[in-house]
Amino acid sequence: MTNESDILKRRAVRDRLFFALKVVLWVLIAYSFAAEVDLYRNYPRVEQIAYGANTFLTGSILVSIGRFIFIALYRRQNKKNNRVRGNYILGISQIATLLNAVFVVLGLMLAFGINPKEFLTSITIVAMAIALLFREYITNMISGLLIMFSDQFTIGDTVRIGEHQGKIMDITLANIMVKNDDDDVVLIPNNTAFTVNIINQSLQNSKKLTIDFELPLAHAHHHKALEQELASVLEQYVGDVVQGSSQLKVVGVGKDFVHYKFQLTTTKKDTGLRRKLRNDLYLKVIAYDSAQAAARS
Repeated sequence: MTNESDILKRRAVRDRLFFALKVVLWVLIAYSFAAEVDLYRNYPRVEQIAYGANTFLTGSILVSIGRFIFIALYRRQNKKNNRVRGNYILGISQIATLLNAVFVVLGLMLAFGINPKEFLTSITIVAMAIALLFREYITNMISGLLIMFSDQFTIGDTVRIGEHQGKIMDITLANIMVKNDDDDVVLIPNNTAFTVNIINQSLQNSKKLTIDFELPLAHAHHHKALEQELASVLEQYVGDVVQGSSQLKVVGVGKDFVHYKFQLTTTKKDTGLRRKLRNDLYLKVIAYDSAQAAARS
């Protein structure tokens, strides 16, 4: 947590210094328009470059001021809220980055003497072709922005997206970065969040642990025996598991298998404990299945 806090502080200091530098450059260029009239008259190329830089800096400064204001207002409104959505701030920052990129292009066009209106008119057909070629990326980027401003989940939440489960580490314009229990970072395309079921476990009881497994139909008729076997694992975790919270349920029956769900509640939020507990329960299921198979042979 200390490292993350230090990184955020350094990033905030860097943003303020960069903003101050832009303001200084903007003031110097604006002053030069009044003080160096002869210079710009004799060197029109320099005037174009200065005009382009001034346009970029003006737009970038306004974007930065807007970003600071929106983030400050959001933090003030949610100061007493325990669930401040970091992805909202991330979304504001991403939009600011996109707008800055637009002003960079606009400034370069003016610096090279290109009329932006005529240029945009002339490349309309090319722009449509590019949009068609990069349609998937564009829709993925739009989905990312929608996710950032939604309240479905935020950075730090534990979620299950399709078959992937873990903690959200970051949300970009391309992917949702989820770290699973094996500490693997899974990149899930933003479009996937709109096409699969999402379970936000952080909005529920974050201490609840659920494991899903299947057993052959021939080995699944001793329900009580299976439940006792799983309960024997919990005896090793006295104090870590809420007494009486475990429950074994049948959630589906197939042609030759039974789908089970075993749920329990831990007494604390501990990723290492949950990983070890889940592993021991799965090992017990494997041992139970092997014992049933051996008894029938």
